[in-house]
Amino acid sequence: MLLAGPWATSASRRLGCMPSTYLRRTLTSSSTRGGAWQWQRWRRTAAVASISLGVGGYVVYNHDTAYLVAASLRRCSIAARVTCQVSWDYYRNFPDLPSDDDSAEERQHILAKRSAVHLRSAERVRAALMKNGGVYIKLGQHISAMQYVLPAEWCATMQPLQDQNTASSLKDVDHVIFRDLGQHIEEMFSEFDAKPIGVASLAQVHRAVLRETGEEVAVKVQHPMVRTYSDIDIATVSVMFEFIHSVFPDFKFMWLSAEMKSSLPQELNFRNDKSNAERVEWNFAQHPDVPLVVPKMIRASERVLIMEYVNGRRCDDLGYLRLNSIDPAEVSREIGRVFAEMTYVHGFLHCDPHPGNLFVRPRDGRKTTHGHNFDLVLLDHGLYRHLSPRFRYEYAEMWHALMEGDTEKIKHWSRQLSGTDLYILFSTILTGQNWSAIEAKSLAKSTAPAHFSVGSMMKQHPDILRQITDVLSSVPPVLLLVLKTNDLLRMVDQKLFADQPPAVQQHAQLRTWMCVSHYCLVAIRNARSQDIYHSVSRAGFLQTASRIGRLTMNWITFWIYDTALSLYSAVLTLEDVFIRWRSKLAL
Repeated sequence: MLLAGPWATSASRRLGCMPSTYLRRTLTSSSTRGGAWQWQRWRRTAAVASISLGVGGYVVYNHDTAYLVAASLRRCSIAARVTCQVSWDYYRNFPDLPSDDDSAEERQHILAKRSAVHLRSAERVRAALMKNGGVYIKLGQHISAMQYVLPAEWCATMQPLQDQNTASSLKDVDHVIFRDLGQHIEEMFSEFDAKPIGVASLAQVHRAVLRETGEEVAVKVQHPMVRTYSDIDIATVSVMFEFIHSVFPDFKFMWLSAEMKSSLPQELNFRNDKSNAERVEWNFAQHPDVPLVVPKMIRASERVLIMEYVNGRRCDDLGYLRLNSIDPAEVSREIGRVFAEMTYVHGFLHCDPHPGNLFVRPRDGRKTTHGHNFDLVLLDHGLYRHLSPRFRYEYAEMWHALMEGDTEKIKHWSRQLSGTDLYILFSTILTGQNWSAIEAKSLAKSTAPAHFSVGSMMKQHPDILRQITDVLSSVPPVLLLVLKTNDLLRMVDQKLFADQPPAVQQHAQLRTWMCVSHYCLVAIRNARSQDIYHSVSRAGFLQTASRIGRLTMNWITFWIYDTALSLYSAVLTLEDVFIRWRSKLAL
């Protein structure tokens, strides 16, 4: 009856001729299946609702952890996206170096295309690093200092990261101080400048006045989320580098992430800043002739450091130096002297000497023990490396061989230090000079600068980048930081002499080599003296006389070399006076 009518089909007729019992069974089973389907749908809905309520409840009661997971995923996705974009861009658009058969126009086109890919990729990476902040900014700062490894486009693009960092809010700063020291800002300080006087990738610094003593201090406070994200950020960077290496086998910069993994925990604990600063102050206490000032450390926790407030400006602020009649060449010479003393004598090296960590404070030279009209203020003592006596000796011998241009000694000590036979490349990385200047024995003699450039070397030797990464992946980790420190000091010198006459710049470079030579000789003299002391086990008359004779010759040899360096330095000083006098007359 239900299917009766003009639209009835053969199906309805078949139903009409079916037995009634079969029809009832069929309809009953159909309704049962429908009910079962409805039940399963409700079960799924209830399950989804339960999971949603559970997740929602977790987020409500554990919002910090949920936020951390979400933020970590976002940071990882930013890093992964830029890694894929840069890898794809290089894979698709980066041409091989021009061949000898290419015309001048074709060569120019190829080089311009390579430069565009470098610049585009560096800008993408910098944008990603700035979005993530913290450890990623630190990575960008490392890249900016790797002028002996990376193309100029990468180093120049990352350079702004040395100064452009996002400040934490005053509320966050107060929260960190309270969590670490148990007091709020208004309880501990009678004055506290809301605007930081310096912002770095890991922390920022505020001027304040201690309520208890009235002492003016600088308060270094770690950004609140840096420590939270540090482990996952380092792991992400390591995965990024491994991925790029799998696409480009010649990319062997995994040592950079390994070095960050080793250094970052030390930098994130400000108690290390305090102990390192106190050790450096003790090391230089016996050198009143060195114009080095280390701010007094007052109190330290893991994330807060309170220290003496020291006035001054960055060492590369040429306008400030001129205003206070401070000679940039003299500043450069004292910076070189301080770091040479750390490297070759103390074996305790500050490994982050960018201009933001080197301040100059004007002084009256007549009232100081060192005789200079400025103090050199050394800041940020989080990253140091211990240099063993054996390393200092081998490093000094390498530099001494470079100064003399002795190829055989250079080969030997290069192999000892780097573990490779690429002594020419290692020498150029170490000195920042072309091999021709080294081979001509002109590092400490010639006044013609001949700087090493990765870009220019790549034009002549297409395989140079792979060789550089081979060298750097072979050297011990401590040498990597020493190389980075050398390069940062060279950058400081470049900024200090930016407005000086060419002849003064050349003389300043020579003084740098001579300062290095002096401390190399000191390290070699001391190491050889120790060897002589321990070389004779018996204490007979002949053995003692032999030992005294060898020690005497060791000291005489040092004195002859060092006196020659001092005389040459005096000649250069007289020439500088004459050059400046002639420049004033010309004006």
